[in-house]
Amino acid sequence: MWSFFARDPVKDFAYEILPDTQEKSGLWTLHRGKRKTNGEPVSVFMYEVAQGTDQQTQLAKAAFKRMKTLRHPNILAYVDGLETEKSLYLVTEQVTPLATHLKAQAEKGGSGELEVSWGLHQIVKALSFLVNDCHLLHNNLGLWAVFVDRAGEWKLGALDHVAPEQGDPSGALLPAPKTVYPDMEKYDPPEMPNSNTGEKWAGEVWRMGCLIWEVFNGPLPRASSLRSLGKIPKALVPHYCELVGANPRARPNPARFLQNCRAPGGFLSNSFVESNLFLEEIQIKEPAEKQQFFQDLSDNLDSFPEDFCKHKVLPQLLTAFEFGNAGAVVLTPLFKVGKFLSAEEYQQKIIPVIVKMFSSTDRAMRIRLLQQMEQFIQYLNEAAVNSQIFPHVVHGFTDTNPAIREQTVKSMLLLAPKLNETNLNQELMRHFARLQARDEQGPIRCNTTVCLGKIAPYLNAGTRQRVLISAFSRATKDPFPASRSAGVLGFAATHNYYSVTESAARILPTLCTLTVDPDKTVRDQAFKAIKSFLSKLETVSEDPTKLAEIEKDVASSAQPTGVSSSWTGWAVTGVSSLTSKLIRNTPGGPEAGGPAENSGPDQATSPTSATDGAPTLEVADNDDEPIGDRWDDEEDWGNIHIIDSVITQFSFVNLIKR
Repeated sequence: MWSFFARDPVKDFAYEILPDTQEKSGLWTLHRGKRKTNGEPVSVFMYEVAQGTDQQTQLAKAAFKRMKTLRHPNILAYVDGLETEKSLYLVTEQVTPLATHLKAQAEKGGSGELEVSWGLHQIVKALSFLVNDCHLLHNNLGLWAVFVDRAGEWKLGALDHVAPEQGDPSGALLPAPKTVYPDMEKYDPPEMPNSNTGEKWAGEVWRMGCLIWEVFNGPLPRASSLRSLGKIPKALVPHYCELVGANPRARPNPARFLQNCRAPGGFLSNSFVESNLFLEEIQIKEPAEKQQFFQDLSDNLDSFPEDFCKHKVLPQLLTAFEFGNAGAVVLTPLFKVGKFLSAEEYQQKIIPVIVKMFSSTDRAMRIRLLQQMEQFIQYLNEAAVNSQIFPHVVHGFTDTNPAIREQTVKSMLLLAPKLNETNLNQELMRHFARLQARDEQGPIRCNTTVCLGKIAPYLNAGTRQRVLISAFSRATKDPFPASRSAGVLGFAATHNYYSVTESAARILPTLCTLTVDPDKTVRDQAFKAIKSFLSKLETVSEDPTKLAEIEKDVASSAQPTGVSSSWTGWAVTGVSSLTSKLIRNTPGGPEAGGPAENSGPDQATSPTSATDGAPTLEVADNDDEPIGDRWDDEEDWGNIHIIDSVITQFSFVNLIKR
């Protein structure tokens, strides 16, 4: 019975202190910890009463009380606490001592002036809050009093010596820091111990100057070292000199010091500080201001610290999309920040947002998602692509805006390896047949033909035999010259999927009609393609035993593996060699099937019996091909270019207006 009331309160504490993680921080020992219920990481400051003096215990208890009552974004946040006869426990957000952080960043080549500028801004803001709003003096400001959270934000801690500026009305005076730690005397301003000379903040800003010196130069050996500027940036020097000036009455109020450093050209006047200040007030900003901010943010992210991007910018981007109607403007910075995440973090934080974005009716959102798909396609699993993304993407094939139709076609290069049997061999072929035959935009018809040639390795054998020849033949009759070129190159790129009989009876007659094409580029390509197919026929005629080798891929339904990141280069840049990329990415493999009857592209929706799956691409190196089957990528096919005129003619402004 009595044992129930005598339970150890430490055992019932909601936080667990992790072993071997202690680090000395003034009176306290800093430990890493976690919440027992959900494993949330925290920091635990512990003070052992038995190991301290009465003065130190008095200071620790004073800090414990102050932590509960002082709330400010730039002051170390109190989460929980426990006070027993033996120990004091202070639980805060997860932080690292500034000295440890600076050392770790220096080893990684980090801690540039941008990060330090924002960190100093935060500490001066906290000091100004204490002095001007709370009428309190910190009395213990220094490198040891600053902590850094996961986002790289600097927090003011070590509240052991905080006291009212006019003294404690209860009459209980806290011991001065140097009476507890004699080595801290070097941080005292020269007018000490006569503290009545100068403004109330004179000693606070002097110690702020000491902190600045140590941030850039390391531990302060003696007070006289403050005269040597060392590595303090030039933009900060005049303001630093005001802080450590001999005349205490001339030292600026923390608020004025902040204002001076924020002036144009000042150390605290830069894109990083401006971005942070905007993010802190983003909830009260106008929609137009948010739009402009996110547009500018994308250009600045490359120079911002990685932890800041992951832990501060990313949550704001996700919130802006989820609740702030930010729309497509968040996509570019979102994907830039995504590069800093692990695969697991990307799956948890970015992918759910992307999936939701695809269901948006915002056209600008849709087209930017399609344009930037290469940045996130690797993180999308096949189930999500087929059930949650592809059903929304296909609406782009019938969109009235040509830019969206064209970008939807190009996106299939990335989605094809993840599409299932029905979506790839039936649904997609149905849309391709309609676009190639009926779209009024020549570049879209052309790009549809090119895309069909590139995704041919993913189609099952039955679909390939029904669709490819009729689709490329149709392209050779297109009034748009680039489409006719794409038809010829489509035959060339997929040459290994045609039987000798098909080559002789269906492909060569089609190519021969192009030898009198009005466009010389088309004629030249047709002649080269004819020579290649004739070489194949001649090889079999001379040695019939080679027929099986030449037709080994005709009935193949092998799944290509491995996707080349540059595979879709033509679709992104809009101007590059088609055949080079088409032919280099034409793998093959074994399986059954046979020649199909001549059928138009519109008949490509018939069900097939080939294998299911989400194949990926394998770049083939056909060193064993007969000489007639080899293509000179640079000489033969270097003159054909994809036209991206649809995208340039229809800007995002027009897109949004429509």
